[in-house]
Amino acid sequence: MSNHATSSPILRVAVNVPLSREFDYLVPPGDGTPRPGCRVEVPFGRRRETGLILELADGSSFAPDKLKQATALLDASPLLDPDDLWLIRFTSDYYHHPIGEVMAASLPSLLRQGKGLYTAVERVRLADPAIDIEAIARRAPRQAELLELLADDALPTTAELTGKLPNWRRAAKPLIARGVIAIEAASAPDAIDVPRPASGPALNEEQQAAVDRIRKAKGFEAFVLDGVTGSGKTDVYLQLIETTLAAGKQVLVLVPEIGLTPQLVSRFEKRLGFRPAALHSSLSDSERLRNWRRVRSGAARLLVGTRSAVFTPMPELGLVIVDEEHDHSFKQQEGLRYSARDLAIVRGKRRDVPVVLGSATPTLEVLKHSADGAYTHLLLPRRAGGALPPALRLIDLNRYPTRDGLSDPLLETVDAHLAQGGQALIYLNRRGFAPTLICGNCAYVAECRRCDSRMTVHASQNELRCHHCGATEAIYAECPECTGTMRPLGEGTQRLEETLVEAFPDRRIVRIDSDSMQRKGAIDAALAEATSGDADILVGTQMLSKGHHFPRLTLVGIVNADQGLFGSDFRSDERLAQSIIQVAGRAGREERAGTVMIQTAFPEHPFWQRLFESGYAGIADDALTQRRDSAWPPYTRLALLRASAHRESDAFTCLESARQHLGSVGLDGLRVLGPVSAPLRRKAGRYRAQLLLESSDRRMLHRALASVRARLEEDRAARRARWSIDVDPIDLY
Repeated sequence: MSNHATSSPILRVAVNVPLSREFDYLVPPGDGTPRPGCRVEVPFGRRRETGLILELADGSSFAPDKLKQATALLDASPLLDPDDLWLIRFTSDYYHHPIGEVMAASLPSLLRQGKGLYTAVERVRLADPAIDIEAIARRAPRQAELLELLADDALPTTAELTGKLPNWRRAAKPLIARGVIAIEAASAPDAIDVPRPASGPALNEEQQAAVDRIRKAKGFEAFVLDGVTGSGKTDVYLQLIETTLAAGKQVLVLVPEIGLTPQLVSRFEKRLGFRPAALHSSLSDSERLRNWRRVRSGAARLLVGTRSAVFTPMPELGLVIVDEEHDHSFKQQEGLRYSARDLAIVRGKRRDVPVVLGSATPTLEVLKHSADGAYTHLLLPRRAGGALPPALRLIDLNRYPTRDGLSDPLLETVDAHLAQGGQALIYLNRRGFAPTLICGNCAYVAECRRCDSRMTVHASQNELRCHHCGATEAIYAECPECTGTMRPLGEGTQRLEETLVEAFPDRRIVRIDSDSMQRKGAIDAALAEATSGDADILVGTQMLSKGHHFPRLTLVGIVNADQGLFGSDFRSDERLAQSIIQVAGRAGREERAGTVMIQTAFPEHPFWQRLFESGYAGIADDALTQRRDSAWPPYTRLALLRASAHRESDAFTCLESARQHLGSVGLDGLRVLGPVSAPLRRKAGRYRAQLLLESSDRRMLHRALASVRARLEEDRAARRARWSIDVDPIDLY
């Protein structure tokens, strides 16, 4: 296609639409100078959109008279620098996702809506300082009172005036009309963080060795801080953060969930003397924009955030830390399916700064990189402060059946630990009251009408809820098939909570899961209660399994450990070992040793023997051998092409078109499996299918994905389905 040169530059703009292209626009009217990284308002179809200028071009494939003019330039200077724009392009290319949607994911909501970077603050100014206030006081005492305040307080904000004179605006109206006072809008400058570090605990030999080694890094180097739970990884982070801040640089710390953010922010604040900026989903839009802006300007020196914080502009970035790198929450599972951990490594390499990946249970991908010499493996093999590792014990459910999910040995051990002043955590990775509702007569099971899944009982809300699509309905007592009695089957966290309340009526029991923590601030309050020891028994899901420090906690009970023993996912052993080691690590982190009780109906399973004898390292070694022999990641690369439609045939037609196209491209070494129905065949009323691509050659895999993406975007039949590409999927379901 020919390129049409123009006398003025063409704006290449990313617009938040699901199309894999940039859009050309003419320079908007006005005196501003458009530059890459600035936002522009552009006409798009019948509406106007906020776009981001990615580059200025000398010409366009379209004739100038065919191009639309951008409506307005929204930023006087770029919001994003070239490295930030590079990361957006890299993410779009690597994950084969529309660049406009990547741009949208990288910006706070208010900036996507075209709002200003700074929130204007109104200040009131005395415009005529020679005004005779005494003369005004004789006829208008309220006006005089306002003028006296303005004479004493230079440029107060309107909010400050309202606090002192609630009805000041009525008195101000005639003064403004006569030009005596004026209200002006101005941007409030961002306060700059000033570190005042306090002394921390003395590091043990392994911690100090890790700090020394990372400090020696000259530019980019990836480090795996592999420390047992309670080994003091955070103290290592703090030493490195202090060094980086002292050098005038910024630090990015990524955490997997917002539940870890408050405790980490509080600990950093006590140690460093200022409150780190935070970015996570619990913040309001204005809070997110303010923190994003402070980090971008360099006023905030330390950012603690969840997944999307990886895109935040940091002009003086000097260190990247990914805490709990193994956690699946770092991988976005809808829309733009990116891995924040992987992008953090890419960003560190681009900016030539060290990256630290911390975990007690590193992923097999990270362990393989370490074995290959690409990453530096640093071990913290013992708990800090002399704390002992918890003792692991199995409870054979064949000998000790459960009542509502809890066996007698577990209840007796809970009672004993509470009597000695300890705290107990009962862990079940399943929220709700019970997994399902079943008829005791004909075995009819309550299922979701929109998904191929069973409804979960939520007794406290008197409802059945689908955890896949969110559909709800009232619990019904009578079977719709035979009029028999419906009853809950299995256990969820709600049911365990009720059972524990009955068993320990005088104890404070706190449930922490995604259902009980919906209200803003609920998780902060619950974690504070757990940390202080006011809560005697904690009941929770994986929200409690990582990163938290509960000084009184001496017992962990794992209720349903068997669900991962026979999983069909090739990562089942790795994930089960990670969850057990992580939740077990909450116990005995202070003076008293901890105990972990694991309920299982399969005590002779070889997984338990290997875990008890060799810990997570043994499980990881076995899993790596199996993956190598069977040619699964990390020894090969995967991509999953998903499609969904209201008619199942449309989903399969889309993927069959992709399969045939891949066959015609002729890429040797590319394995294509499917299309097949997804394990959860129907979700939210749509039928789902998938096509798996596998290759040991990463570049070949990406060539195939780029080719099939272009094919599907042009295929009319594919438009009858929603399709997406998931590169490096962690969930094949």
